[in-house]
Amino acid sequence: MGGVQPVDHQSPIAGAYRVLFSLISLAVGLVLAYGGSKLLMLGGSAYYLLAGLAYCVLAVLVFLRHRFALAFSIVTFAATCVWAFCDTPEIGYWALLPRLVVPAILFTLSLWAAATFPATSLAVRRGSVATGLGIVGCLVVTLVEAFFPHGQISNPDATPASPQVAQADKIDAPEDWEFFGRNAAGTRYAPYTQITPDNVSKLKVAWVYHTGRRTHGAGVGVDENTPQQIGNVLYSCTPEDLITALDADSGKPLWKYDAKARTAEHVTCRGVGYYDADKDASLTAEQKAADTNPMCRQRVLVSTVDARFIALDAHTGALCSGFGDNGIVDLKKQMGPVEAGKRYHPTSIPVVMGHVAVIGGWVRDIVHGEPSGVVRAYDVRDGSLVWAWDVGDPENTQAPAEGQTYTLETPNVWTIPTYDKDLNLVYLPTGNGPPDYWGGDRTVAKEKFGAAVVAVDATTGKTKWVFQTVHHDVWDYDLPSQPVLFDVTNAQGEKVPALIQTTKTGHIFVLDRRTGQPVTEVQERKVATTPAAQGEHLSPTQPFSVGMPTIGADPLTESSMWGVSTFDQLYCRIMFKDSVYEGPFTPPGEKPYIEWPSLLGGMNWGGISIDEARGVMFVNDMRMPLRMTLVNKEEAKKYKVSTDEVPGFMGTIRPQVAGPYAGVRIDILQSPLQVPCNTPPFGTMSAIDLHTKKLLWQVPMGTTQDLGPMGIKTHLPVPMGMPTLGGPTTTASGLLFFAGTQDYYLRALESATGKEVWRERLPVGAVAAPLIYRSPKTGKEYVVISAGGMSHSPDVGDYIIAYTLPEGAAR
Repeated sequence: MGGVQPVDHQSPIAGAYRVLFSLISLAVGLVLAYGGSKLLMLGGSAYYLLAGLAYCVLAVLVFLRHRFALAFSIVTFAATCVWAFCDTPEIGYWALLPRLVVPAILFTLSLWAAATFPATSLAVRRGSVATGLGIVGCLVVTLVEAFFPHGQISNPDATPASPQVAQADKIDAPEDWEFFGRNAAGTRYAPYTQITPDNVSKLKVAWVYHTGRRTHGAGVGVDENTPQQIGNVLYSCTPEDLITALDADSGKPLWKYDAKARTAEHVTCRGVGYYDADKDASLTAEQKAADTNPMCRQRVLVSTVDARFIALDAHTGALCSGFGDNGIVDLKKQMGPVEAGKRYHPTSIPVVMGHVAVIGGWVRDIVHGEPSGVVRAYDVRDGSLVWAWDVGDPENTQAPAEGQTYTLETPNVWTIPTYDKDLNLVYLPTGNGPPDYWGGDRTVAKEKFGAAVVAVDATTGKTKWVFQTVHHDVWDYDLPSQPVLFDVTNAQGEKVPALIQTTKTGHIFVLDRRTGQPVTEVQERKVATTPAAQGEHLSPTQPFSVGMPTIGADPLTESSMWGVSTFDQLYCRIMFKDSVYEGPFTPPGEKPYIEWPSLLGGMNWGGISIDEARGVMFVNDMRMPLRMTLVNKEEAKKYKVSTDEVPGFMGTIRPQVAGPYAGVRIDILQSPLQVPCNTPPFGTMSAIDLHTKKLLWQVPMGTTQDLGPMGIKTHLPVPMGMPTLGGPTTTASGLLFFAGTQDYYLRALESATGKEVWRERLPVGAVAAPLIYRSPKTGKEYVVISAGGMSHSPDVGDYIIAYTLPEGAAR
């Protein structure tokens, strides 16, 4: 015999397989050719059209059992591999996945199809089958790799100062968690060392409390509450302001007060305020002695979502009768149109400054004439107004005359202010004056005070300085988080009392809190101003914080568009090229435009935590670009109108009655599988050294276990990094606790490296920041989380869960 003779594979199975492959290859080719031609006409990559044509040709060659079919398939796959690596902005697992997996599957199937050709030699047949099996093995490894984190950043050269250095002698370490960020500075740092990276895996549930909040029906709200801990009592609130005092060791309720706050919009409570007259340094001894009433010397202060300010006795939960009208102050007075519980909602904790509490509020940003964004300060003893910060009437710090209102539609403060006792300043992080997305007729006050940090005299309410983070904000880039106070060094090596402000744009501004001047470098850079909306006038420059790391704001490109597969990546590329995108601060307009980072963030209300001993800050973010369109009054008639937030606004328009426009269409830039079009991770946790101003590490946060394509739970813990909310909490022992992921876990990371060292499954998601305290009775250290469900998750709960170490584990 002169060698191995070809075997004529004419079996029905072989023939059917060739036909099936030809149909699959043809279908893939037609889809890619059709989409690729659209992309090419939009000025995008030619690859998809060429690949589509190639797969159509391959389908014909295989169907005809042409001897060039195998070689053609090899060349097609090789060319795809070359393109994939050249096209990828940053070579990595997630970037290559949609570019290579589908082509690899088709290549494998083509090899096996070629092995059935009658004229194929035994050696080639065996080689084709073996190569195909090898590729299948690689695909299996690729699948397994999905269950391991990718996209981490580590910077070993940026080593933080040791705990023995770095302000250890300056740490403000009260025993109580009295403020939203634990201390008045807002650092959310627990100076405890009982729970460590070595023993955190031994944490067990100590107690579970059910708050009794509504978990079904419309408007149940979001549980964003971090309880306050005073001594051996925790004070918590629910979205509709059911206030409870709990025993810190057992979780048993001591008292409850139901404010019965019902609203139509934005239902949430992030915490309560606390006032102790016996410890109030702003009162004289004579003033303290004059108050002989033992009731309400310690008060829990609540600003409800239906705009009431309530004072409760901290020991009994009874209303403080000498405060306002039998314990209640009406915050709606002289605020403008606040009918039916709409338009104005205080959503954040009252900030207590001595015997004065500062209260802002969320204002609906739809039309001209919305309620005022005024920030007010009240005496917590009797509920009287101390001052009002109304930028439309800056000389008058008191209430308007009877029958008049505070200035309507001014920039508001919906997140949490911060008080500096030493400087007697309160720092207000503002939003913009409504409407959000068109500002052609904005007032001077809106232009000056929108999207800014404003320092106000805590005694008089007079403005001391203003630092604007966005000029003429038409992107809804409200300042979302509490300013945090921490001393840092400037470029000259001088220690400066600083304020750190995170933003939705991914920029972190570090300011001298005495003057508002940047401590780290800020540059005014040119940005696009065309194409602009009708009647609009955009700022030609915007402030960029170049002296600090920028988180999750790398400019988008066609190549950075992503998808689970080749097909939805192509769809995302078409969507990108069919949209206006001019980089950061892309002008809003009537043609679909991409907002990135989006009005969701970047960084949102959760804020930051700072390890005060090491001088390291930690911040989480989300990365979800939006595709938006200003809709004129005629076009608006075609849409359903909605005031919902993500994802309820998809396919609708949000009313935005301004200038020539009646609304804005807001859609997540995502594939038909409802997966964001940007390359993962979609959410991370980052550590930044405040001494060197460098990124130490960044890790993806959260898995697809409880949220996947089409909003369906995959039950697969793929650590892709999902959008995050809430904020982190750090400890002196070197831990970072965080729960604001899309999967239902409370996690502990090693703060030096970002390595996950513990996680515990929660019954529902949680967006609140963890509370960490040490019981004054037992000495036990507890980690507490409010688990009420992720934003817009169908799984809603009413849990407050406490964890502690078993006896003998704290070594």
